[in-house]
Amino acid sequence: MITLSKKTKLLLILTGVFITSAITAELISSKLFVAHIHIGGWEIGSFVSIIGILPWPIVFLVTDTINEFYGPKIVRTISVITAFMIGFCFLIVYLAMIPHAFTGEPAGSIPNVVNDSQFNLVFGQSQWIIAGSITAFIIGQLVDSFVFWFFRKRTGGKLIWLRSTGSTVVSQLIDSFVVLYIAFVIPGKFTMSQFWHIGLTNYFFKLMIAIALTPLIYLGHYLVVKYLGKGPAHIQEETVAEEALHENL
Repeated sequence: MITLSKKTKLLLILTGVFITSAITAELISSKLFVAHIHIGGWEIGSFVSIIGILPWPIVFLVTDTINEFYGPKIVRTISVITAFMIGFCFLIVYLAMIPHAFTGEPAGSIPNVVNDSQFNLVFGQSQWIIAGSITAFIIGQLVDSFVFWFFRKRTGGKLIWLRSTGSTVVSQLIDSFVVLYIAFVIPGKFTMSQFWHIGLTNYFFKLMIAIALTPLIYLGHYLVVKYLGKGPAHIQEETVAEEALHENL
């Protein structure tokens, strides 16, 4: 029987949560919704956004945790694997659309069964959306890791919020516009005016989420240290930081 260390178990859990959240975000990203902003019972504004942004706060937190305790090489490796898994997921969904749905004899006699048009409408993302999602994801993750370690090297172990929030702010600026341009502008679904409007609102929405997540960043760091143990966690952080110093980041 193989016995895994706490460090390995934690990495497996974080990787599982990361991949699941990223794939879920891509699968539901064909739905748009209107977000309403209220302060003190008053609506101060609303904007159109993509429902796929909902799982991304989890991706932000997990990315920062892996960066902190396992380093940029692990983040890049997991990001590349996740990009392939997203593509693999879309391939399975595409194959699932080929067989005709059985809704009973005569057709439609079985209630509450999804037919072809319903299934394809939900899961039949265009090739442009798939390409845009994967491209934006991998670019965003690589930029996130670069910016995280840019701040980490200059602040040491201090200012966790700066490297975590700062990396998210920069990476999501790129991600928000890349996915929309490839998925909606190139195939002619969005005008440039719609592209800038939805891109900016999506980005600022993610920015607000990133800022709101600041307490959870510290909570996540505390829980990891408690799980690994203060001594082992400190050694792990310092070892990862030392290795990152020798990388061209």
